[in-house]
Amino acid sequence: MLEKTQTRKSRPLAAERGAGRIARNRMRIAWMYYVEGLTQNEIADRLGIGRVTVVRNINEAIKQREVKIWIEGDVAECFELEAELKAAFGFKDAVVVPEPVSPENIRKAIGVAAGMYLSDTLEDDMTVGVGWGATLYESLATLAPRDLENVQVISLLGGIVQARKFNPAEFAWQFARIMGADCYLFQAPAVVDSPETREALIERCGLRDIFRRAERLDLAILSVGTMAPSSTAFRFNLISDEERAELLKLGAVGDMLFNFYDRDGKLVDHPVNRRIMSLPLDQLRSVPTRVLASGGNDKVDCLLGAIRLADANVLITNEATARELLLRKP
Repeated sequence: MLEKTQTRKSRPLAAERGAGRIARNRMRIAWMYYVEGLTQNEIADRLGIGRVTVVRNINEAIKQREVKIWIEGDVAECFELEAELKAAFGFKDAVVVPEPVSPENIRKAIGVAAGMYLSDTLEDDMTVGVGWGATLYESLATLAPRDLENVQVISLLGGIVQARKFNPAEFAWQFARIMGADCYLFQAPAVVDSPETREALIERCGLRDIFRRAERLDLAILSVGTMAPSSTAFRFNLISDEERAELLKLGAVGDMLFNFYDRDGKLVDHPVNRRIMSLPLDQLRSVPTRVLASGGNDKVDCLLGAIRLADANVLITNEATARELLLRKP
């Protein structure tokens, strides 16, 4: 009997030792690659492992936040575009990232820059409102933990029943976890069946506290979605194809927190906008720092409308989008 008990107890210890050994090997590979400057093939030869194993460990080290890539200094062309954007739109700050070689990396490049910007901007006693989307999710990779006190993170939008990595609640929670902040989730579906349901959830189900806390926001970080069927707002089937067609006819160019607006930055007059469980967008305009992080050729009209809608005063985008915004500014 004693023998069996010892065996059962030894299993977790063995598992822990195994996990620790895997982590140490991963860190050794990351060190050799990033610090010693060895190629992946050289590491594979020295350690007697396959190159695929080296690549997998390097990627896992980044995923586990054991490696952070931080770039200092300005790219001249980007710096000039930032100055032009601030002059043209009245931004208090603008960040333009170099154009990625591959268009599918645009959101990652912008997200990485957003995480760096937020890491430098957050301070003690701040209340931060967060949106959602693929671009903002990428910011988690470079969001650096800070020794901050009394920071609150508030989700500005209801969630999605089917768990996905872009769920608003999940992003807010991960953001708060990294920063060691208190997190307040918008515990409701992103879209409900009627304005009456929306009002009932706010008044009778404890959501009014979220709205009160959001009145004290110091910073809001937001992104935008297009009207394409593949856009985040439509991929989850919370809004029907028929409603999407109606929104397009009314001039909708994109959504912010699932609120649909036109190129002039005005919410379109459609019933779906009265069923969204989010912070009222007019309330965002009083937040001292309103950060908009988004880019891509398909998002220029979205961004032009969103800048007006939220009266954004910080923009994080890519080179090509920055140039198009300057060309097409009304």
